Amino acid sequence: MSILGFIKKELIEIIEWTDDSRDTLSYRWPDDDRQIKNGAQLIVRESQMVQFVAAGQYADLFGPGKHTLSTRNIPVLSTILGWKYGFESPFKCDVYYLNTRLFTGNKWGTSNPVMMRDADFGVVRLRAFGTYDFRIVDPPKFLKEVAGTDQNFRLDEFADTMRSRIVSVFTEALAKAGVPALDVAMRYSELGQALLPIINPAMSGKYGIEITSFVLENVSVPPEVEQAIDKRSSMGVIGNLNDYVKYQMGHGMGEGGEGAAAAAVPAQMAVGFGIAQEMMRGMQGNTPAAPAAAPPPLPVADAAPVLDVLTPEQVAQALSVSVEDVMAAIAAGDLKARKIGNATRIARSALEAFLHG
Repeated sequence: MSILGFIKKELIEIIEWTDDSRDTLSYRWPDDDRQIKNGAQLIVRESQMVQFVAAGQYADLFGPGKHTLSTRNIPVLSTILGWKYGFESPFKCDVYYLNTRLFTGNKWGTSNPVMMRDADFGVVRLRAFGTYDFRIVDPPKFLKEVAGTDQNFRLDEFADTMRSRIVSVFTEALAKAGVPALDVAMRYSELGQALLPIINPAMSGKYGIEITSFVLENVSVPPEVEQAIDKRSSMGVIGNLNDYVKYQMGHGMGEGGEGAAAAAVPAQMAVGFGIAQEMMRGMQGNTPAAPAAAPPPLPVADAAPVLDVLTPEQVAQALSVSVEDVMAAIAAGDLKARKIGNATRIARSALEAFLHG
């Protein structure tokens, strides 16, 4: 082989890359330490872009098509290499192919709970995971910040590299959006679309990619926050708490049987009705009055003794409501009661007036 033939064989005349892996993001074309010939052909297929890098600097960028490498169409490279008047000799340059198609179904998630300030619950911790679709839109930025000089940068490497970055951007976007924790946990699809305009500027500006779809599949909160959400939902269903307590108490008294019989306790827990009346008068201004006849007893089971005065616990047990509901009715002034010693007592007449008022 002649020297001319040997030199010709050492020059690169055609540069092309066929991607059959479906998961390669960037690929550094192997030059085997050969030089690129003046007038060489660069072939870029659809869903590809080619970035030239010379002397550590990003040079010309090529889209799909067949390109002849000459001074006219590589102006940046010509400037970097000092070709003021064109070039004739071969040159060295790194050639990176980037896959610009859409990569779908990439998973993201928080390895640890993220802190979030919420208007309803204060500071809460959230765990979240989901999927996202992306494409490369800024090859120089992507090569510099993500792929680096990797010969063959694949999707699995990208997932490991970007998972924490996606979570970081998601956390910042969630904080800027000011979405309450209740909405985060209940409106996944809408929230994902709402966060895209906040997430994308950061992703394209920092990493050279565009997120085309961002999906939240699950957001979980600590157990205590879940309980608060459940209580808030229950309150929304109940509506007016006082009306609800009255209904529950009236319903329990009307059923009689076990519900009313449960109000019976040992005799030492009861106080005479006359004393209860005096307490009620004292609450109304300490005005003395003649003893009045006791009102007819509330319906109870025949076997259950009738009590003139009940404790909040007895009323709650008899009517299948919580003690907190009874105390709330007392605090609101709907149900009259008074302390005897260290215990709160409710006169039956006051209870009847509350239920039938």
